[in-house]
Amino acid sequence: MKIAVIGVGRWGVHLLRNFLAHPQVSVAAVLDPHVERLTAAKQQFNLDENVLLTTQWSALQEISDLDAVAIATPATTHYHLIKDALQQGYHVLAEKPLTLDPKECEELCYLAELQKLILMVDHTYLFHPAVTAGKAVVEANQLGELRYAYASRTHLGPVRQDVDALWDLAIHDIAIFNNWLGQAPVKVQATGTVWLQTAENSPSGLADLVWVTLTYSNNFQAYIHLCWLNPDKQRRLAVVGSLGSLIFDEMSPNAPLTLLHGEFERQGNHFLPINQSREVIELNPGEPLQQVCDRFIQSILQNQPPVVSSGWVGTELVKILAALTTSLNQGGKPVFLTNI
Repeated sequence: MKIAVIGVGRWGVHLLRNFLAHPQVSVAAVLDPHVERLTAAKQQFNLDENVLLTTQWSALQEISDLDAVAIATPATTHYHLIKDALQQGYHVLAEKPLTLDPKECEELCYLAELQKLILMVDHTYLFHPAVTAGKAVVEANQLGELRYAYASRTHLGPVRQDVDALWDLAIHDIAIFNNWLGQAPVKVQATGTVWLQTAENSPSGLADLVWVTLTYSNNFQAYIHLCWLNPDKQRRLAVVGSLGSLIFDEMSPNAPLTLLHGEFERQGNHFLPINQSREVIELNPGEPLQQVCDRFIQSILQNQPPVVSSGWVGTELVKILAALTTSLNQGGKPVFLTNI
């Protein structure tokens, strides 16, 4: 299967690496507007002379029988690139977010269906072994009655100049929560603080710190702390139930997924903790991005859209982010999501 990789920046090089290693793929072209990136990719991966290196999108049309493209370019470029690719008859794997506009996302999903092509979004976390195993724990009711969830995603940079901390960071945790719960929120709220980039960059500035509240059915709530101005790097997410807490902590490489068992026994007016223990969940080995790339290829071969990270899943997440932006710009006013 012939594929072209569009964009070989920080993330695109990893897509290129995985597709070069895939036994059912032939990388036909690498496209990037920066010549130095093309040169670096050629040297890093010792690319064959038959691989087209180009700065021009139109050059791809000269490749006979090109099947698919993998797009890892800035989100602002996604809509036009993906639309053109689908119209040219290429299957598309796009870096997240699908676009920055929910209506554009929907248009692309319908176009892919009309063209009978695969449109998949690279939500890599949904293919992480810890997320896959965590979903199984939740679905097996090992947490008991679900009560609430929380996540923290903080670090010291990089500071984006095109989007705020909400759009940069929140999509990962929202995707995981939706995946584990098997549903999307019905109401969202967001508040934020701007320190570094004020209103010259956008109508309300680019928030460095954002607090998110997601409300799901049955009033289940998830809280997310996002900040790129905090040297205390955290990548931690948890769901709390009546029988324990499930914790996904990327900063704990030896035990990224743990289940903390524990519940209360009532004795009169007192609540006594019982059945407390810590269980490390064993994970299947494998690189999440390799799983993404393989799922994309298998979806094409089987002519079956990927359930986990389809264009529609990407659209749902963009709708949630757009609603959160509305709330953020209105000082935390709740925004209800209908027909998401």
